[in-house]
Amino acid sequence: MSVAVGDRIPEWVMDSVCPARMRTMAALLRDPNPLHWDRDAVAALPLGLGRRTINQGPLGLSYMINMLHAWAGPDCLRRINMRFPQVVLDGERVVARGEITALWDDNGETLAECSIWLQHEERGVLLEGTATVVLPKGGA
Repeated sequence: MSVAVGDRIPEWVMDSVCPARMRTMAALLRDPNPLHWDRDAVAALPLGLGRRTINQGPLGLSYMINMLHAWAGPDCLRRINMRFPQVVLDGERVVARGEITALWDDNGETLAECSIWLQHEERGVLLEGTATVVLPKGGA
């Protein structure tokens, strides 16, 4: 893999955020918040989100981790730091994107600092942050 600062990471697309996965995640996490599984509870909020459930933060984060794993391998992640400026709603098509912002060698490994974000076509950036990944041998 040959990379340079400024290179884009190949996108990872979630064509439709699935409300069934939100319900499953709520059960696994023992998360009692009805915003992840009850459309009426979301509609009652004064946020204008309509009758769409809100994706849990870890699920939105997982889309970006999937992007990094697809690009640099399942053991690539060394550090991740995220902000969640907007919610992700059921049924939305979201795209995980990223760009290399720095490269360096550390104990025989090539590390890449990446700016990463989850984007919605109309609402813009939903989640954003940075990740440090180790690149496969021959990565820089």
